[in-house]
Amino acid sequence: MKRRTFLLNGSIITTGTAIISSLPSFARDMVAPDKAASSDLYALFQDPSAGYRPFVRWWWNGDKVEKSELSRELRLLKDAGIGGVEINPIKFPARTDDMGKPSLRWLSDEWLDALQHTFSEAKALGITCDLIVGSGWPFGAEYLEGEERAQLVLIGTKKLEGKIDYEASLFDLLKEADPAVSSPYPRRKMEILSVKLVPDPFTDMAQVKDLSHQIKSGYITATIPKGKYVLYALVKIDGFLEVINGAPGADGPVLNHYDKAAVTKYLTHMSDGIQRKLGPLSKHIRAFFTDSMELEGANWTADMLDEFKKRRGYDLMPYLPFTQFKVGSMGNIFDYGYGAELGTEMKNTLQRVRYDFDLTKTELLKERFIDTFTKWCRDNNVKSRAQAYGRGYFPLEGSFDMDIPESETWIKAGIGKEMSETDPRIGRGYTIINKYVASAAHLKGKRLISCEELTNTDVVFNETLELMKITGDLSTISGVTHPVFHGFNYSPPDAPFPGWVRYGCYLNERNTYWPYFKYFNDYKARISALLQQADMFADIAVLPPVADMWSIYGAQNEPFPSLAYPTHLSLVWEAMHQNGNACDYVSETVIRDAEMNNGQMTYGPRKYHTLFLVQVDSLEPATAEKLLLFVQNGGRIFCLDTYPNKSLGLTNYQQRDNQVKTAVEKMKTFPDRFILLTKPEKEFIQWYKDIQTKYSITPYVRISKPDRFLTQVRYQAKGTEILYFTNSSLDNTHLIDISPNEQITKGKQAWIWDAETGERFKLENSKQITLDLGPADSVLVVFDNNKKGKVFKPKPTSSNNNTAINNWTVEFQHINGTNKKTSITALKDLKDIPEFVSFSGTAIYRGNLNVADKAKTEYLNLGKVYGISELIVNGKSLGIQWYGRRIYPLKGAIKDGDNTVEIKIITTMGNYMKTLKDNAVAQYWTNERRKDQPIQSMGLVGPVTLA
Repeated sequence: MKRRTFLLNGSIITTGTAIISSLPSFARDMVAPDKAASSDLYALFQDPSAGYRPFVRWWWNGDKVEKSELSRELRLLKDAGIGGVEINPIKFPARTDDMGKPSLRWLSDEWLDALQHTFSEAKALGITCDLIVGSGWPFGAEYLEGEERAQLVLIGTKKLEGKIDYEASLFDLLKEADPAVSSPYPRRKMEILSVKLVPDPFTDMAQVKDLSHQIKSGYITATIPKGKYVLYALVKIDGFLEVINGAPGADGPVLNHYDKAAVTKYLTHMSDGIQRKLGPLSKHIRAFFTDSMELEGANWTADMLDEFKKRRGYDLMPYLPFTQFKVGSMGNIFDYGYGAELGTEMKNTLQRVRYDFDLTKTELLKERFIDTFTKWCRDNNVKSRAQAYGRGYFPLEGSFDMDIPESETWIKAGIGKEMSETDPRIGRGYTIINKYVASAAHLKGKRLISCEELTNTDVVFNETLELMKITGDLSTISGVTHPVFHGFNYSPPDAPFPGWVRYGCYLNERNTYWPYFKYFNDYKARISALLQQADMFADIAVLPPVADMWSIYGAQNEPFPSLAYPTHLSLVWEAMHQNGNACDYVSETVIRDAEMNNGQMTYGPRKYHTLFLVQVDSLEPATAEKLLLFVQNGGRIFCLDTYPNKSLGLTNYQQRDNQVKTAVEKMKTFPDRFILLTKPEKEFIQWYKDIQTKYSITPYVRISKPDRFLTQVRYQAKGTEILYFTNSSLDNTHLIDISPNEQITKGKQAWIWDAETGERFKLENSKQITLDLGPADSVLVVFDNNKKGKVFKPKPTSSNNNTAINNWTVEFQHINGTNKKTSITALKDLKDIPEFVSFSGTAIYRGNLNVADKAKTEYLNLGKVYGISELIVNGKSLGIQWYGRRIYPLKGAIKDGDNTVEIKIITTMGNYMKTLKDNAVAQYWTNERRKDQPIQSMGLVGPVTLA
């Protein structure tokens, strides 16, 4: 039996131990019977096996790898609590001393020897390996030829005003069209396909004057009549893009992902090249991984025109130049007004053609790349793991066929400080694609949802475990159950400080937080172990206006589009979760394939009683008919800002528009179930709460004080209900009351499961629960059938407001090896003390605490702390705390009278790195242009009080 036969949803469902024992180690780690009792679930939560631990993207910088160092780094990761590595060969970072180390060429015998060694070492350590396809992104190779290379069709225009006799060389037109891609292939070939002249404004296709017959002459001439005109040159570029950051041997031109033969050849070349020496890959890796499809606008292949006509029923070429915009880096459009002004009917026509073109491209990418990639993985008996998004994918369906769908969550400046409604990207961490990927997994019954997590280009050397926790918690809220940290750099210990840094986070033993990194990994492992055994609950569906976006603006480069359409889309789903509901994104395909019965829309394992259409103007007629059936069978639809009013695509659009309008008019005859809403200008949380009240949308958990920084998700396992709450503020506490509904609480006991320690505590009231969420805090409230256990006793958060210690000596143990001591009478942020503003390392605060009655002195509250803290009282360590409120129990450590207190604070590195003017790596990440980071707060600020 093949692994894929019984590996399902992140868990292996079986009834016999014989099958389990025959699995690879990484698969055995993830065994969790479908009908596991809650006690078994708790045992897994307490002590997660390696398969549930965070993975890391392991950059093999320049493939300058040596076996001894590969072994050392695997042991280092194992000791830090990492459970798996994604082997990721990549270009050697600039500004970095390579110490004369040679590069091993991708797929060479030397590279394969290093790979084999890594697999053997990882297996001995119980570490799972994934392997990236190719190197860098998008993948390609220097051996690709002709049609195997990525192709792009785009336009260059010239605005003209007559009456004049105009002449232009083809060179001028090619130069105008040449896009500013981020990684141009030097051997790209450009060809002009057509040249057309239109008046400005352009109102009818009959106005087009075709000058394409002049292309062979090498120049274009035309007599321009009086008035304004625009000359359009349609240009094709073969091999326009080079692999971004490709390692030696896997650099060169990017693959043509629209060419099935080229894709098959590339993938087979890789697997055959490895297996000829290492044997079946299924013995060594869990999954092949493909990074985000940043194809920089690639949109062409040899049979594109034939496929378009076959699928859409008309010839694309007459319209194609006029559907295009001016594109630049990453294929992003930077001028939507490029070309002629369009009349109303002309704009309508071209938007429909633009949709048809994007639809055709996306269908081809699915058939020729996704299907080929997933089949290749199955044929090699390994999993497919992919970031199946970017321009060219269906945002939702792109992840349907991936065994392990993946999204992205970034550490960005502003996280923990702001949750903007004006720009919903600010403060989130999760990208806009996460909800699509997680929803796709839910719709297909998958529980293992991975994420490129903690990607960091903004605050390198200043990321704290606390900031990483907030970011990771937000990732969990977006639906992620399996983090793959971005990332760990292959970097020999004797490399010049700070080592080989391709990207942040700076996960490295030279980082000040490295000795404490395992605490964060233990926390994340418990969250993953629990949620991978459960299904995220959602009974509301949201349809984003993807088709309208494609029509108006063209497909975007997810997860960082040049524009978001509409800008408030994520605010809608966030408001639902912040008010105690939960939702999935759906698509028109999902709606058309769903069953509509008894007020429910059912697709696979998911059921929804309510559907929100967010600014959806256009629908396929078949979708509109299915929505009508949903409403007729008792379902409810909310249309945000507009009713659907037209169809998609050009062919027979007037007839198809009428079909959509007819279905919508019929839905309007059910005014209590087909409802038009207006989006608010601000305060989406209150807006949605008012909708809940007015239309009786019952939350599964009522939250007394909803807030932008406070949100939740619900998961269901066999006999167990799970609520996960998180506070993503770095500064503010949220004291709330929650009331779960009877479906959650009936016959069950509520518990707090502590993901830091693995302990659990019984709550005295399962129906009315008070949660005190401090900064960066999170809590798991679990409802199961267990009745016995320790009762939850919250730490006191208030103090007597009397400063416990007034005089301190502080020792500064700097990472550069220096050591200084000073005395202070008032605690202060180190960034405000000129002598220590650039400190990095461990600051040890020492003082004396006088206790009158130890029986009445239970806790010491350190107040505000910037960094990781350890409290030592009378020589006894009371533990490490790395986020949020720093409140330590004193029982068993203090005595009446005088007590010695030592508080260690481990700071960040960024302020120090900014001072290293001769260190190019330090300066690039902390001082240059967009990466010029502000001075960071550090140290013990207090006040330190008794509680």
